[in-house]
Amino acid sequence: MTNGALADKLAEFARRRRFTGKGPLCVALVVTDHARELGLPLDAESLITEGRGQVLGLGKAKVQSILARHGVTRVLAEEGGRTSRGSIGKMQEYAAFLNALHKDGEVDLDAIEDFWIGEARKFFTGRPFRLKLDSARGLRAVVGELLGQARKRQKTAGGMQYAGAMLQHLVGAKLDCAMGEGLVEHHSFSTADAPSGRAGDFLAGSSAIHVTTTPSEAVFRRCRENLDAGLKPLLVTLSEKVQLAEGLADNAGLAGRVDIFDAEQFIALNLHELGRFDSAKSADAVKELIERYNAIVEKTETDPSLRIEMGR
Repeated sequence: MTNGALADKLAEFARRRRFTGKGPLCVALVVTDHARELGLPLDAESLITEGRGQVLGLGKAKVQSILARHGVTRVLAEEGGRTSRGSIGKMQEYAAFLNALHKDGEVDLDAIEDFWIGEARKFFTGRPFRLKLDSARGLRAVVGELLGQARKRQKTAGGMQYAGAMLQHLVGAKLDCAMGEGLVEHHSFSTADAPSGRAGDFLAGSSAIHVTTTPSEAVFRRCRENLDAGLKPLLVTLSEKVQLAEGLADNAGLAGRVDIFDAEQFIALNLHELGRFDSAKSADAVKELIERYNAIVEKTETDPSLRIEMGR
């Protein structure tokens, strides 16, 4: 098989199986490396850890060592894809694909690795989200349009939760704009609250702020822990999930004890306040919000396509 034909097969596989996000790319790089060391065909079962919870060898150190062979120093994923949902399934799909190639003839693993390195480079230069300022549009619509872009991208992102990441960092940027930089800590979207011992996504004064696109019983267990610790829990979620969140709060016996906010309103109202309810000044407040958001993404995330570019 020529390298051109091989590249076409790989591109079709990546498109069809959604191997475009950072998690699947990490899987492809590590499994290709396993194929180099172990030979083909691969036994997918042997590429699962003893606890059967993760792909063997999948982690930041391994991924970065493969990238370094090609002169790439940027971090593809802080967790190396280990926490990506469905990584075992992605490994099984890709191992089967490599085995099918092997069955058809000799496989050039160097060329295959080069292909995935190229995909990683594309990922690093991925296009950011776009925000077009329009004075005729309401600020809530502006926030909703950004989250809509994130949800649309998420559908083809192979497991990357773009909407959740964007929402968390927009709320973080809003807090910085309202309170001043340095008063709340910012973390990557993949850093969960409970394992890290944090009270919520943000701790502002005596309030623990939880940001989620998918309210669950687990987040309300965290809210109860906040109350027991003398903190006031706040939940920020998508507008269409507010009713669900209120129902879960009621089921947990926390109705009226957790403030639940529609994310678009939560952010937009603050922008109006920062702009003194003057449309020109509100536009400046939006610019400040996006600048803070991009600074937070640059500091906490490895995916530059989470950035937001502004235009007119």
